[in-house]
Amino acid sequence: MQIIQPHYHAIARTAQDYERMAMSGVTAVCEPAFWAGFDRRYPETFIDYFRQITEFEPTRAAEYGIKHFAWVAVNPKEAENKELTEEVLRAMPEFLQMPNVLGVGETGLHKSTPNECDALAAHVELAMKHDQLVLIHTPHLSDKEHGTKRTLEILAGLDVDPAKIWIDHVEEQTVKSVLDAGYWAGMTLYPVTKCSPKRAVDILEKYGTERLLVNSSADWGPSDPFTLQQCVLEYRRRGNTLQEAIEVFHNNPCRFLGQNPKWDIQPIFITSE
Repeated sequence: MQIIQPHYHAIARTAQDYERMAMSGVTAVCEPAFWAGFDRRYPETFIDYFRQITEFEPTRAAEYGIKHFAWVAVNPKEAENKELTEEVLRAMPEFLQMPNVLGVGETGLHKSTPNECDALAAHVELAMKHDQLVLIHTPHLSDKEHGTKRTLEILAGLDVDPAKIWIDHVEEQTVKSVLDAGYWAGMTLYPVTKCSPKRAVDILEKYGTERLLVNSSADWGPSDPFTLQQCVLEYRRRGNTLQEAIEVFHNNPCRFLGQNPKWDIQPIFITSE
């Protein structure tokens, strides 16, 4: 089956990662703007990074038959720097026009400080002004519930289209509030910490598949982009049909990302298994 890798942090990545993903059925990857492992000091550093993920990475992925898409934003870890954030936001509209950029992200909250909250609102307002999709990060571990609540409060005070907003890193205690508010909810999988493939399938079984996205990451800590394939296997192991798996792991990303006309991958429907 074909799989969309809808959220893939790209760090310490090798050509073999692309090759392995292609061999396991991945047809597209979506790379959100990510933290570099240290706080960047200059807007020009962000601009060079945006050039990397909009000009260079698509050529690497294409060598393995994979389409590479990207998002641009100031990552929440760096949004505490208000002046830097404002300068980068002013430069972002140019990159929103790039052929592989799907929207604004990964914005969101890390410690839910006032500056982070202001940056999240500014990113969302920019996206809505330019009719873009939005990818929002919610805090990890102990601050997740509070950070998710604060995210929903900020969005409630803005003029947004919930159908164009993907709130990521949901877990058992936050997924219902995100879905109830009308947003798309994403689960980023990790092999040790945060949401595991088995927990993600538990959530799918409890809440259904509408407006739920499953993705994985090549992150700074223990992580593996192939937890997505592990989740597919776990989902099928529990008796779900091939078409049901395609709905979650291919068609749902196509439905959300397809709101941007740059996304040209269509949902798949099979007649027999």
